[in-house]
Amino acid sequence: MNDRSTPMPEQDPSHGWEAVADKLIRHRAHSSINVQEVRDWASRLPRGTLILDLGCGSGAPIATALAEDGFLVAGIDASPTALAEFQRLHPTAPAACEAAHVSDFFGQRYAGIIAIGLLFLLPVDEQTRLLEHIGDALLPGGRFLFTAPEQVCDWDDMSTGRKSVSLGAAGYRALLQAHGMEVVATFTDAHDNHYFDVRKSD
Repeated sequence: MNDRSTPMPEQDPSHGWEAVADKLIRHRAHSSINVQEVRDWASRLPRGTLILDLGCGSGAPIATALAEDGFLVAGIDASPTALAEFQRLHPTAPAACEAAHVSDFFGQRYAGIIAIGLLFLLPVDEQTRLLEHIGDALLPGGRFLFTAPEQVCDWDDMSTGRKSVSLGAAGYRALLQAHGMEVVATFTDAHDNHYFDVRKSD
């Protein structure tokens, strides 16, 4: 019999992250990676904007930083353990434990959506469905920030052992354009995380 920590792959929408959630929560609680970049991106949005955090994990440090800066945050994560911690840290925030590519995003549209460290963890078909869903969920002129390697590549994730896949800058641009979005800027942080800043057409 499988316990919570070792679900069969086909039964695990978190793609292996539930099994390492406790370790990830401890690590991210003391990390500042991605925080300044997300804060700088969000500073272009009006204070009080509701930002949807896809693959929110525990909420630390990114959702916590956004809340400190005066934004409202909604979180979606497929790991029950991580999502429970997000709810503990952000008890009034909308939260759902589900895979992002099949979520209804709380039935809302957003001026801001982020997916930090999520997209490349998904199989290609799920990445494609998620980007289409994000295009539908963004308000005209809305912004979407995500991370993925700039080059086409795949590798085994060090935490889960599962395969990660980047479609590369050209691949992501083509998918985004097909769903009414365009990349307006790209940048790389000190930890070699590559960011795509995306805008939904008016």
